[in-house]
Amino acid sequence: MRRRVVVSALTLSLAAPLAACGSDHQEAPEGKDHIGLLLPENKSTRYENFDRRIISRRIASLCLECKVDYGNAESSAETQRTQFESLVKKGVKVIVLDPVDARAAKDWVDSAARQGVQVVAYDRLAEGNVKAYVSYDNDKIGRLQGEGILTALGSRAATADVVMFNGSPGDPNAPSFKKGAHAVLDGKVHKVVYEKDVPEWSEATAKKDMTDVINSRGPHGFDAVYSANDGMAGGIAAALKAGGVKNVPVGGQDAELPALQRLLDGTQAFTVYKEVRPEAETAAEIAFRLLRGQSIASLTSTTAASTSKSGIPAKLFNATLVTKANLKDTVVQNGAVRADLLCTPAVAAECSSLGIQ
Repeated sequence: MRRRVVVSALTLSLAAPLAACGSDHQEAPEGKDHIGLLLPENKSTRYENFDRRIISRRIASLCLECKVDYGNAESSAETQRTQFESLVKKGVKVIVLDPVDARAAKDWVDSAARQGVQVVAYDRLAEGNVKAYVSYDNDKIGRLQGEGILTALGSRAATADVVMFNGSPGDPNAPSFKKGAHAVLDGKVHKVVYEKDVPEWSEATAKKDMTDVINSRGPHGFDAVYSANDGMAGGIAAALKAGGVKNVPVGGQDAELPALQRLLDGTQAFTVYKEVRPEAETAAEIAFRLLRGQSIASLTSTTAASTSKSGIPAKLFNATLVTKANLKDTVVQNGAVRADLLCTPAVAAECSSLGIQ
């Protein structure tokens, strides 16, 4: 009997600390070392091929224990809201957000901020209480595009009629591109004879609308076409070709591979190169510092303002206008495009003339 008591007492004495340990231990929140990354769409090649990879790799280099929780909204604001709210519920405290619809994001961003979640607006400035913003100077990009149109027109600029296809109304960058382009073009060309904001930056819509312009004004009823991005420029170039329209410069943005090939074959006059790496790596480092409670002052050299918040710490990079003449010394030299992918048989002669191999 005595032995049984001793054994029982020993068992209880060992069990007690274990029970106490179990009751005192607090599980770390599931999202404690997680950083959310939400990108808007997969139509543009850059998001999956560049932004996602660069941001994820930079965070991994800064923080071995950190994990990136990634979601692509595939152009749906509702999908992005669900992804965002799922990250907040999981306990993720820092989210890098490139919004499908900046205005729609305001309610989620504000709700998350009240719960201690810090949002880094990436590429597009989301409305609401964002903590930081990383992008390019979008007004300057619009100005570059306007200057590209004037340069392509040359001596014809003062008498030229221009068609303008602007970006999606839901994209907060689109008004800045448009504003910058108009600041350069207005008063320097004869007239903007047609202008439209294209929902979701749709290439198909731009192609259809360009076809309508050709049908209504005739193949000689305009002298240049401004396209806010390369995707729409592809549709526009296809419409011009189908309509038998030649020698009308088309401009774009993003330095996408098909656009660079159009620079070579002469069906697009210019694009705008925004080097993704510095933008993506800066966003990654800001997100990591916020996660660790560190200062981001050295990474945010300016401030930005949305309609709902001013004084947002920001880093805004400068972009580069790319034409056939400087293509080799910009996107090829920087490794943004591989020469073997660029120089297909259709443009091999042009590549050779530029010394691109």
